[in-house]
Amino acid sequence: MFSVSPSIDPAISEIAPGFRALSVVVQAAPLIHPEVAEKALRQACLAANNDDFPWADAHLSAWADAFKRFGAKPKRTPCSAEALRKRVSRDGNLPALDPVVDLYNAISIKYALPVGGENFTAYTSQPRLKVADGTERFDTVKEGEIIFESPEAGEVIWCDDKGVTCRRWNWRQGVRTRLDAHAQQMWFILESLPAMPLEALHRAGDELIHGLEQMMPGVQINKQLIGFDIV
Repeated sequence: MFSVSPSIDPAISEIAPGFRALSVVVQAAPLIHPEVAEKALRQACLAANNDDFPWADAHLSAWADAFKRFGAKPKRTPCSAEALRKRVSRDGNLPALDPVVDLYNAISIKYALPVGGENFTAYTSQPRLKVADGTERFDTVKEGEIIFESPEAGEVIWCDDKGVTCRRWNWRQGVRTRLDAHAQQMWFILESLPAMPLEALHRAGDELIHGLEQMMPGVQINKQLIGFDIV
């Protein structure tokens, strides 16, 4: 079993006081039951606007405030969970992409929680959450071609030694570390702010883990809570 040890720049505490996240490390097994993800995504889309989690709107608002603190415009580039929920509200559903991606998108929609999934084999070092200096390289797709750009100085990014893996905290993932069901080493990061109860964060993580165990019997998984002011 491989290990992942994410680090968080102390400066992040000024942008998002109380930030905490679940780091979920997965040694994959063969995908046997992709229908688990299909069902989870369908149910999450149907229930996206219910009142099961009365803190959900406050959690998304807290993310918008955090984005504003590092200069992002959340109406234009919202956190990933808000972007998914807006698509579901507009279209009524979310198209299936890949069983593993569909599963973590379902968790994100249901819990109003940014969830990232990464192919850890593509990493060149341990992941870091930090404030960008503006020189880092980020690979993305424009008009069907991979291009490189840089984040803005002061922007919150996830990165490794090779470059940015996700811009504007959890807004847009890079190409190099994208995850699909064929990856053998998977890393998931479930990111929350204090507006979301810690118990709900753990419940979301356990639901992701249970789904992966159903989809990939024999999968090996470790979960760790990281962040600020963790007891």
